[in-house]
Amino acid sequence: MQTSVTQRILGLLLILFSITLLPPMGVSLWYQDDGLRAFAVAFVAMFGMGMVFWFPARHIKKELHLHDGFMITAVFWTVLSVVGALPFLFVPNMEMTLAQAVFEAVSGFTTTGATVIDELSKLPKSILYYRQQLQWLGGLGIIVLAVAVLPMLGIGGMQLYKAETPGPMRDEKLTPRLEHTAKALLYIYIILTIICAMAYWMAGMTLFNAIGHSYSTVATGGFSTHDESLGHYDSPLIEIIAMVFIILGSLNFTVHFIVWHKKDLRRYWNDIQGRVFIYIVLVLIAITLIVLMWQGVYTHFWTALRYASFQVISIISSTGYATTADFSTWPLFLPVLILWSGFIGGCVGSTAGGFRVIRIILLYKQAIREIMRLIHHNAVIVVKIGNKKVPDNVAQAVWGFTILYITSYVFLSMLFMATGVDSITAFSGVAATLNMTGPGLGKVAVTYSGISDAGLWILSFTMLLARLEIFTLLVLLTPAFWRR
Repeated sequence: MQTSVTQRILGLLLILFSITLLPPMGVSLWYQDDGLRAFAVAFVAMFGMGMVFWFPARHIKKELHLHDGFMITAVFWTVLSVVGALPFLFVPNMEMTLAQAVFEAVSGFTTTGATVIDELSKLPKSILYYRQQLQWLGGLGIIVLAVAVLPMLGIGGMQLYKAETPGPMRDEKLTPRLEHTAKALLYIYIILTIICAMAYWMAGMTLFNAIGHSYSTVATGGFSTHDESLGHYDSPLIEIIAMVFIILGSLNFTVHFIVWHKKDLRRYWNDIQGRVFIYIVLVLIAITLIVLMWQGVYTHFWTALRYASFQVISIISSTGYATTADFSTWPLFLPVLILWSGFIGGCVGSTAGGFRVIRIILLYKQAIREIMRLIHHNAVIVVKIGNKKVPDNVAQAVWGFTILYITSYVFLSMLFMATGVDSITAFSGVAATLNMTGPGLGKVAVTYSGISDAGLWILSFTMLLARLEIFTLLVLLTPAFWRR
């Protein structure tokens, strides 16, 4: 472990992130609200902490090891969750506990979209903007965004990229040099955000709300500037725009890059992961639509299709936007079906959370292989994704991740239940935070304001665990990591 290198990079990352507090300060000045002091204090604290870490080790320049990447990623997200909570603590009249402030910040960074705030309409505009910006920064991964800048400072970033990038196949890069990869992803992310904001604005949102919602839509985050979420507008056009960009955010950004580079839209359909994701979405929408019509919740076909489509796309993508239709009150098995669709999640390499579609595909193909081996004992059966053979180490990693995912879900649900919540709230709350979907069932169907501080700390850890794809965080808890 190279402590000095880790210290230097952590300091630089904190300094860089402190700069992102300047836009909320500008919003505060523009709207003349009382959030300016809170952001100024947070900026000084964050910048000062970064300098304390960076200055003593400013001359240390060594190549990062993979161990350092894991450490920097986990520590940076943990530290950022605390310092990112400072504006919520300092803004007058918000009266949030430390656990609530950290939960709100973690929910933003991890693009979960769960909130402990009941009345958003009473918040300063600068805080509303800050919440949306948190999700935009977390969407592509703060570490990956920073990698585009760090090479200019003489810091290699491949180890950070491996530790931060989600999915079983982490070594794939879009361009030969890592900084070019990060920049390519960043450009695509910015372009999608701008187009989304313009579409919202033309559909009737104010410019402030259009920008804010574009941040959380492309990031598949779910934070809104209204208590009613997108239901505030009750607009089919706005919901269609949201669904389009949520789906784009849920697809592999590698595919976005290839489509843009090759000028070939067929690449979207050629991507097996994206294709399976769309199939799953369509099947879930069909099931939801049939049940809603059968149970008489909606008698008009297009109304039922509107709400069924939006809720399925919003939850499976881990976005968590809400409309005037509350899926937690729908009949039969629909609330559980829609909530559990969040376990599937979006594509690897996207801003969505969940287990990820590529792992579902790999597990399915491995299950079929085992069945075929029972029939043909001597057959050599290779698991392929598209035309590429899946290496054995990748297949084993997927099985390991699956076991950890299930074990984490069960253990954290029991731990959350030990804080005094009922079983529905416990299991759905952990599912919503582990999958980064936001809304759950029971007491967490709308907000998490009724959850105790102990419960919020557990759920904050759950969100960090999910955002870092379990392995990155749990590897730090193994004795073997520290013996090296």
